[in-house]
Amino acid sequence: MELLQIVLFLMLCSVALGWVARHFNFPYPIALVIGGAALGFLPELPQFPFDPQFILVLVLPPILYQAALMTSWRDFKANIRPISLLAIGLVVATTITVGAALKLLIPGIPWAAAFVLGAIVSPPDAVAATTILSRLNIPRRVATVLEGESLVNDASGLVLYKFAVAAVLTGAFSLLDASIQFVVIAIGGVAIGMLMGLLFVFIHRGLGDTFIEVLTTLMVPYITYILAESLHLSGVLAVVAAGLVRGRHSPEIVSAEMRIIARSVWNLLVFLLNSLVFILIGLLLSGVIGRLTGYSPEQLVLYGTVISLVAVFVRFAWIFPATYVPRILSESLNRRDPAPPKEELFIMSWCGMRGIVSLAAALALPLTLLDGTPFPERDLIIFLTFVVIAVTLVLQGLTLAPLIRRLQVGSDWSEQEEQQRARMALTRAALAAIAEAVAQENISNELADRIRAEFAEKITLSFPGSIVVDHGAGDPAKRLRRAALKAERRELIRIWRENQISDDVLHHLEEDLDYQESRL
Repeated sequence: MELLQIVLFLMLCSVALGWVARHFNFPYPIALVIGGAALGFLPELPQFPFDPQFILVLVLPPILYQAALMTSWRDFKANIRPISLLAIGLVVATTITVGAALKLLIPGIPWAAAFVLGAIVSPPDAVAATTILSRLNIPRRVATVLEGESLVNDASGLVLYKFAVAAVLTGAFSLLDASIQFVVIAIGGVAIGMLMGLLFVFIHRGLGDTFIEVLTTLMVPYITYILAESLHLSGVLAVVAAGLVRGRHSPEIVSAEMRIIARSVWNLLVFLLNSLVFILIGLLLSGVIGRLTGYSPEQLVLYGTVISLVAVFVRFAWIFPATYVPRILSESLNRRDPAPPKEELFIMSWCGMRGIVSLAAALALPLTLLDGTPFPERDLIIFLTFVVIAVTLVLQGLTLAPLIRRLQVGSDWSEQEEQQRARMALTRAALAAIAEAVAQENISNELADRIRAEFAEKITLSFPGSIVVDHGAGDPAKRLRRAALKAERRELIRIWRENQISDDVLHHLEEDLDYQESRL
């Protein structure tokens, strides 16, 4: 009963913090990190018993899977070079730099433990990035690179994290062996994920029940992650690969009803998991700080400030040279892919918000070594992780929108043009389907003209997808509308498959069609 009361209390806290974020119009991860920290210092607050490793497995797969589902494989592949430089190169650089900074601040900490902190805070968070970026108008390429980075860097950061933790536990580390294992783990994880994605696409085609389909989609990331990890491969990359594969097939195999329900279920699940981890760290924070008796408050403030600044500025020190140096060395690259404006590079450098992945990794640290001695500086690592998350989420998250306006980084108008062209193509397909249905069935010209007008009007309305369904029109009108919507959906998938529109435009118009179909 006490555990149930704690869970209900945490849910009420999540609701309250979510309302605060919505009411004051800022991203909810910021409210969670501030509220979680404040919650931890409430007197006589009961502790929530949990297994640290279980938290990592519970929260990571669905969050990464949802982000991968909405990621454009086409755009991801087109920007693979800058994404790789950030998701692998910058993660390694951040791990080394932050680890060296901690070692410099505290000479007595083992190198391996210092690199554990570096690996934990090395990957910016997928949820934090997409939650904040989705509220802003930024060029498509910037958003694509940042979202692609936030997917892959979790895998590279967690692989380095596992190597560093293993080095702490065993006291041994081989760079050559670690490099070989990294490649094997990564390639094997991607292969497992692609196979599982294709398997569940095949299974999905034969389900035929909306609620079973939604439940199956919730199982995919967990099954994929656990299978890959049991084979000692990258569960994170496996989940990302499965999400990309299934997302590629989703427009053709998923019904409108299932997509509407799944969209709500996934958003709720990700919010709950984020709330759970941020509030858990809040509950633990007072105890963690209370056990750091070997450090004065001034030292803790100094360490947190320095590590946060290093984590922020190493990103600047990497992105600008990684952009310009290859183009200086290769004239063909410079002609084929000119460097983005400096303002866009500055925005990409400032988008280093850490979040739930770093928190979950910190909470998953072993309590003791193999010989039973405490894990070195575990409480300090958890504390510094929380400080880095708080600084990057609050400082960078709240200043990102004003910074974009200040630097006059505008949105990419090509996406809006794509939407307009796509809507015109969909409307033409709908009108052709209506004409065909009228020719085959005994439908009055007056009714056909009214339905044609509804779909033709979509091109000029500010929210073109909104159609008022006249329930008094009877079955002939519904049949015409269904025929028109089916034609629109087929045309949407066709122009997407032919690379005439981006995945973002696909998802936007697909959601519009889903709600129209649900009204019928």
